[in-house]
Amino acid sequence: MNKFLLLTSLLLLMSSNIHAEDKALVISYKDSSVQWGPCPTFIPKGCEIAVLNGDPAKNNLDIFFKVPGDFNIPYHNHTSQERMVLVSGTLDVTYDNHEKTTIHTGDYAFGPAKLPHTAYCHKGEDCILYIGFVAPLDAMPIKK
Repeated sequence: MNKFLLLTSLLLLMSSNIHAEDKALVISYKDSSVQWGPCPTFIPKGCEIAVLNGDPAKNNLDIFFKVPGDFNIPYHNHTSQERMVLVSGTLDVTYDNHEKTTIHTGDYAFGPAKLPHTAYCHKGEDCILYIGFVAPLDAMPIKK
């Protein structure tokens, strides 16, 4: 019994430290320390991406994706699914074989992996979208 208790205690102790190197993080899209960089070249000028957590070349990445109002995001897809929350603006998204959906500030959206889509940011405020990628970051343009 004592060996079982010792083994169980050790396993619990080890498992509680698996992610000890991770640090809690809170970032506002309004924060001046957010470092915005360019989007893939097939997306017109005005689009910016900020890496919030993770490495774009590795799994499990969080980003902000920003486009100005009255902006069309070209037809494309991603290797990874996308878990999204619209932080500002109003965004229409159309996935292949789906009806257009309007995402409002605060709304959650899920985009399946490899499903082609396009989007439009309504006139007015910038659209800033939090996106969580499971696979490394990519975006491939698709010609219709």
